[in-house]
Amino acid sequence: MKIGILLYPTFGGSGVMATELGKVLAQRGFEVHFISYNIPARLTHFHGNVFFHEVSVKSYPLFDYVPYETILASKIVDIVLRQNLDILHAHYAIPHASAAIMAKMILKEKGIDIPLVTTLHGTDITLVGRNPTYKPVVEYSINNSEAVTAVSESLKSDTKSIFNIKNEIDVIYNFVHVDESEKLKDDDFRISIAPNGERILVHSSNFRKVKRIEDVLKVFNEVNKQLPSKLVIIGDGPERDAIEDLCQKLQLCNSIIFLGRQEAVYEILANCDLFLLTSETESFGLAALEAMACGTPVVSTNAGGIPEVNKDGYSGFLLPVGDVKGMADKALYILSSDERLKQFSNNALKHAKEFSIDKAIDGYCKIYNRAIASKNK
Repeated sequence: MKIGILLYPTFGGSGVMATELGKVLAQRGFEVHFISYNIPARLTHFHGNVFFHEVSVKSYPLFDYVPYETILASKIVDIVLRQNLDILHAHYAIPHASAAIMAKMILKEKGIDIPLVTTLHGTDITLVGRNPTYKPVVEYSINNSEAVTAVSESLKSDTKSIFNIKNEIDVIYNFVHVDESEKLKDDDFRISIAPNGERILVHSSNFRKVKRIEDVLKVFNEVNKQLPSKLVIIGDGPERDAIEDLCQKLQLCNSIIFLGRQEAVYEILANCDLFLLTSETESFGLAALEAMACGTPVVSTNAGGIPEVNKDGYSGFLLPVGDVKGMADKALYILSSDERLKQFSNNALKHAKEFSIDKAIDGYCKIYNRAIASKNK
C-alpha cells in the first residue's frame, strides 16, 4: 500500500504523531510519502520506504498572503499521479483535509477516486474549528472523508458537539515508544542540572497561551519553597519572553533551566522526577504520555483528553485548571518520599504501555483497508 501523509512538519503533537506513524508503517513494508512545506522534525535519518515531497511556497506580488491550501492541493494531485498512491491520510482538518478534498475532486475528473482518512488532533476542532470563518470548511472536510479518526474520546465528543457530523468517528489514541526508563538514566545529566541532589521537575510544550506555563512556574515556586528543586523547561514559542519575565519576578532564574527545542526528549524526561502539565485544554496530552513512558509521573490539569492519559492517583494526579496550590501539594506528596516517587514512577511506565504503537498501527491499518474497500464496492 502506498500512503500519502499530509502533516505539519513542526514539533507539535500532530506532526510528531504523523511522522512516527509513517516511520512505523514504512518498517512494516508500506510505502510512505510525507507531503509538507518542510521536512518533518522527527524525520532526522534515512528510512527505507519513506519519501518526502516538499510543497514549494513562493510569494507573488498579486497575493498579500500565499494561498498555501491551493498550492498543497496541486502538490497532492501531482504526487498521487506520479507515485500511484492508494490512500491519503490528512493530519489536521485545515489545511490538510480541506486541501485533500480539493485534490480528490480534481483527481476524480481524471478517473482516480482516492480515499481520504482525516485524523483530528485538537486545535483544528476546539480553536480553529469554532471560528465561523472556518467552520463550514472543517465540517465539509470531515463529512467528505472516507474515514475520520480522533485522538481521544474527549475530542470526538467535542467534534460532534461543535459540528453537524454525519461521518462515524473512530478513536485511535496517540501512541508512544515505551522504553525501559532505567536504560536512559544518566547520572551526569542529573548532576549537571541538580548538583546538590535536588528534585527535578520538567515541562515540555510549544509555549502557547493555552498551555498556561505561568502556572508551571507558580507550582514550581510553591514546591521549591518546601523542597529543594530544579525546573527543566523544554520547548519554545510565543510565550517564552513572558515566562522568562515571570521567572525573574519570582526570583527563580537560578533554579529554572530553559533547554529550548530538543530532539532527545526521552533522554531528558527519563532523568527528571515529575512532569507538570497545566494546560487549559488538551485534546490528548502527548507530552504527559511521553513523560510516563520514561517512568516520570505526571501532575496535570483534568482538561480535555488528559484524564484518558494520566490516571489519577496512579500515574500521577489530576487537578482543576488553575489550581496552583492543589498541584503543588500533589507534587510535594509524590516528591517528598523516595519510596512513593518510585511507586508512581513504576505506575506511570506501566500505564504508558497501554498506549502501544502496535495497537495504534493496527487501528490505522484497519481504517485504511476499510476506506479503500469503500471505493471498491
